[in-house]
Amino acid sequence: MKNELNQTRRQFFKTSAGLASFLIVPRYVLGGRRPDGSRYLAPSDQITMGFIGLGRQVGGLRRNFQETGQVQIVAACDVDRPKMTNFVQNVNAFYADKSGKASYDGCQTYDDFREVLNRKDIDAVLIATPDHWHSAIAVRAAEAGKDIYCEKPLSLTVAEGRAMVKAARKHKRVFQTGSMQRSWKEFRQAVELVRNGYIGDVETVRVNVGGPPVDFDLPTQTLPEGLNWDFWLGPNTVPRPYNERLVPPAVNPAFWGEWRAYKDFGGGGMTDWGAHMFDIAQWGLNMDDSGPVELIPPTDGSGKGLVYRYANGVKMVHDPIEGPQFCHFIGTKGEVKVARGSLISTPANLKDHVIGGRDKRVYFSDNHYKDFLKAIRTREKPICDVETGHRSATVCNIGNIAYALKRPLRWNPKKETFKNDKEANQMLERPMRKEWAV
Repeated sequence: MKNELNQTRRQFFKTSAGLASFLIVPRYVLGGRRPDGSRYLAPSDQITMGFIGLGRQVGGLRRNFQETGQVQIVAACDVDRPKMTNFVQNVNAFYADKSGKASYDGCQTYDDFREVLNRKDIDAVLIATPDHWHSAIAVRAAEAGKDIYCEKPLSLTVAEGRAMVKAARKHKRVFQTGSMQRSWKEFRQAVELVRNGYIGDVETVRVNVGGPPVDFDLPTQTLPEGLNWDFWLGPNTVPRPYNERLVPPAVNPAFWGEWRAYKDFGGGGMTDWGAHMFDIAQWGLNMDDSGPVELIPPTDGSGKGLVYRYANGVKMVHDPIEGPQFCHFIGTKGEVKVARGSLISTPANLKDHVIGGRDKRVYFSDNHYKDFLKAIRTREKPICDVETGHRSATVCNIGNIAYALKRPLRWNPKKETFKNDKEANQMLERPMRKEWAV
């Protein structure tokens, strides 16, 4: 028997050697790097992803993840079938072009996100649904053993955000919040200048973002074919009629859905751009695991002028004005004002100071998507971990509560409750359909 096995092995290697003369071996098997310097990855090294929520925002996310060369998008899910069809066509076209094939058909479609979570071959999911769906999907994704990239703002309520953190920790999931400004150099430079005291002690932070959401007031329109409206409403307990301002048709890609403007589905400009600029304020103040302790809103219903106070005495002002959104740190020795593609300082040359030597450094990431994929491989926290995303969303959400109640509130960031205010505490969560509750 032993001689027969040896003979079989010799025959196998002889045959293999002959085949090697004409087999084309895939480039990733040989190792090495692409012309752009990135490493070739075997299919077994690719991170498989499912995308859930396929509106306008997802186009850039798809491109950013595919261009890493580390991801295979194998599943797509949405309640709006025309949008899902468009997304899958773009995914397949990308992979066909990269492989030099005429076509590719490796991305499956799903109407129900739970079917995506049930697939054992999927490593991670990207959640780009409207905000009122984030917690229901993210908690179940963590329970299913998926790593998670979730768009900002992380949650519609403080209670839902905390539920997402608990689920991610319990199931040991890597969770990246889509606050990608933390991976942009101008914001990192601004934060490191502030953290290292180059503007002295911070006294005030001014944040320019939009105001709170409004009550639902849209008229009923004809439901377009291919849209499961009841599923789109999802966790919400109050039925609302379809209107294209909430879900624009796939034939009008230039039109952003305005669902975030309404209390049922989002937090207005406070959570939209606020999840970016209040996030930078929290980062600069080293408050990623905490938050303000007092909120003083205006009483005129203007939706601007809210003052947050931190325990260290720093005052943060919601100061919406015309022009680009920004975060403006004002200290005893100088100022730093940062917006996308813009960094202005006082003194003027401070913005160009090279951080180094004994300076404090923050987590470095220059690509939000690669940072998430790296964290999946190392099992370490990414640059905008779920706790960080939750804390920034909390600043936005409690701000909306203060605007709604029009009275000063005291906040305990450790317990995540308002002090001696039952009405305000009731607004930290919302009723949810039993099927989707977290």
